[in-house]
Amino acid sequence: MKKIILPIILLLVHLTLLSQTQIIAHRGYWNTPGSAQNSIVALKKADSIAIYGSELDVWMSSDGVPMVNHDDSIFFNGKKISVQDTDHKTLKSIKLSNGESMPTLKEYLKEFKKTKDLILIIELKKHRTKLQEDLLAKKTIKMVKALNLQHRVEYISFGLNLTTGLIHLNPKAKVYYLNGDLSPAVMKEIGAAGIDYHYSVIQKNPTWVKQAHDLGLKVNVWTVNKPAEIRRMLDLNVDFITTDEPLLVKELRQ
Repeated sequence: MKKIILPIILLLVHLTLLSQTQIIAHRGYWNTPGSAQNSIVALKKADSIAIYGSELDVWMSSDGVPMVNHDDSIFFNGKKISVQDTDHKTLKSIKLSNGESMPTLKEYLKEFKKTKDLILIIELKKHRTKLQEDLLAKKTIKMVKALNLQHRVEYISFGLNLTTGLIHLNPKAKVYYLNGDLSPAVMKEIGAAGIDYHYSVIQKNPTWVKQAHDLGLKVNVWTVNKPAEIRRMLDLNVDFITTDEPLLVKELRQ
């Protein structure tokens, strides 16, 4: 009898884990000593706490190199500069709050390849022109493919052009839209893997969770950091929570 019961228990535990809301570290696990937003250390720390994924933000430099940083505007030598208008060598000389240099996407992906079970969620930022966005999408997809990481990378964007462009470049890729203005039915029509909206959007449209699930789509919410908001999203049975507090979400989920 014991030989029969143990596999059943293990299967039930496995199915329970699969059905749980998964956790994504927003800009990596940066809210911890020695780390910084969008740093390689934040990526490694996210991998160390056994969560689903780690998110990062990507811009393209003036000389066409994808760079990892959240904002387009950044201070350099006391002046505010634009990532889009600055060459990658200058951007590489900028230090993050933990002393790291601003990483290129290629450097980041190479470090990511060394991680274990983590999924990488790449946000492509909206640029000034469609040409820039199209080039960034092509370079990112090509870079991920060259490192054989297609099965471990997902994509998000506020830009509908970037969202549809990524789907066109790789129809098998999991691509999510961030802007919060389109229903699950529209996302299904364009071929997205799901919706990835600010939690306030889902609070106003709670039926979108079931609508998405009925369409075979996933639901992610961002950036959920406070206990009450985390519990509310867990109660709605969203698939993913993107957060600056991954350990808190982990605790409340249990």
